[in-house]
Amino acid sequence: MKKLLNTLYVTTQGAYLAKEGETVVVKIDQEVRLRVPVHTIGGIVCFGNVSCSPFLMGFCGENGVSISFLSEYGRFLAWVHGPVSGNVLLRRAQYRLADDQEYSAQMAKYFVTGKIANCRTILRRALRDHSEKMNDDALSQGVSTLSSSLKSLELNQTLDAVRGLEGDAAHTYFAVFDNLIIAQKESFAFQERNRRPPLDNVNCLLSFLYTLLVHDCRSALEAVGLDPAVGFLHRDRPGRPSLALDLMEEFRPFLADRLALSLINLKQVQDKGFSKTEAGAVMMNDETRKTLLVAYQERKREEIYHPFIDEKVNIGLLFHVQAMLLARCLRGDLDGYPPFIWK
Repeated sequence: MKKLLNTLYVTTQGAYLAKEGETVVVKIDQEVRLRVPVHTIGGIVCFGNVSCSPFLMGFCGENGVSISFLSEYGRFLAWVHGPVSGNVLLRRAQYRLADDQEYSAQMAKYFVTGKIANCRTILRRALRDHSEKMNDDALSQGVSTLSSSLKSLELNQTLDAVRGLEGDAAHTYFAVFDNLIIAQKESFAFQERNRRPPLDNVNCLLSFLYTLLVHDCRSALEAVGLDPAVGFLHRDRPGRPSLALDLMEEFRPFLADRLALSLINLKQVQDKGFSKTEAGAVMMNDETRKTLLVAYQERKREEIYHPFIDEKVNIGLLFHVQAMLLARCLRGDLDGYPPFIWK
């Protein structure tokens, strides 16, 4: 099994990353603040005004460590990685199958099934654990509607129909999402999902976490030899990692949404950690961002039982496991893709 490696997140503005021997060093004002052996890192994510030496980029590429550059507030900018890995025959199979509308519809059903099933589990667990603090009727109706969506997915559906079901299910889920917030209600009220830019504190958290998911899914797909840009549910668009977006669907509720709710309900993030620009965009400050990144890393170290491979794995390895299963499916070694469904 692949070893869970840390992701190095660099958020300090003006930081400079360089190579020294077999280590990555982080310098601030020409002073070394951190040294990390490259073999302990799975990826590097740089936020804002953070720069890297060309020698470090080449070194990381040779060692399979990707470097992502994001804006200070989490908008993806660029990605640096080494030579393309994996079997060229696998990628050619991926490209052929992605051009097949019927096959793409079937693959899209797998991804959307994982997403809707995990959204339903979020609502069911909330009813089980905190029913006295929530609107039981609204959540129960949400569970019922999502169950109906899952049944509809079992039918022969076109790709557009699958997308329509996914959109309706997302609307149902986010319509009751505010009920899942049981602390700091005034500061973290949620009305609807919005992005580019996020217009409230909750959407700011979700958008940032989804960006982290894209990074991890992209890296996992690249590691098993798949092209992150060619998807099935999400179609080709220049600059968009469509397959990474496909893969992350099943992880949105299970990892990102749960973590955002935990941070809010346990008061680990607070209203003072967010600010609104004149244009109405909500952004988190550096301290809140660091709190979120630490919590995300800690969550990835937790173990969970994977029903398909029948063993416990670190949550952070789920991306790699699912990418590996997806590759096996596209090679024809599996009859279908088994999404990760949280119980």
